[in-house]
Amino acid sequence: MTGDKNLTDSRRRTLLARHGEALDLFTDRVHAIRPGQWDDPTPCTEWTVRDLVNHLAVEQLWVPPMLEGATIEEVGDGFEGDRLGDDPVDTWDRAADAAREAFHARGALDRTVNLSYGPSTAHSYCAQMISDLVVHAWDLSRAIGADEHPSKALVDFTRHEVEPYADDLSASGLFAAPVQPPPGADSWQRLLARLGRQP
Repeated sequence: MTGDKNLTDSRRRTLLARHGEALDLFTDRVHAIRPGQWDDPTPCTEWTVRDLVNHLAVEQLWVPPMLEGATIEEVGDGFEGDRLGDDPVDTWDRAADAAREAFHARGALDRTVNLSYGPSTAHSYCAQMISDLVVHAWDLSRAIGADEHPSKALVDFTRHEVEPYADDLSASGLFAAPVQPPPGADSWQRLLARLGRQP
């Protein structure tokens, strides 16, 4: 999926729909965080709830400059550190809105973005962002005790996007080593296990 160079109208509509749904999913979980949960641990062993939300907020903050053609060197360290401030929910909302608007801009998905590993199509970048939102929404859900299962549309999209390179993610150090899925695991639980999460 990430290797596609040509973007059909159907694919464009699907990407924007799934991206909006993934943002809404994570937003719903951010709004469900109770005041005493921000320092709680998450399945991402080095991250608290606040760390996790900050990571995703920063990813959304990167979207507008990336789609405008900026390089990582040009952005520099502007988004490093804790960007959540005194009102992390509001910060998340504004970052998510900015990313949504940037991907919906006319011609945005047809552009080329300069990612850490080199140039990429913007629609591949969007697909990666969707999958990251969905998987990390599970992490946040597990941490705060919320519903852990995304919609079938998001599960199917994420599996289709991630499975071709899932093995490389563990080798990269971005995800933990795969674990054994539970007996009778559904497709979502099997993907989580492959990404080093214990469903």
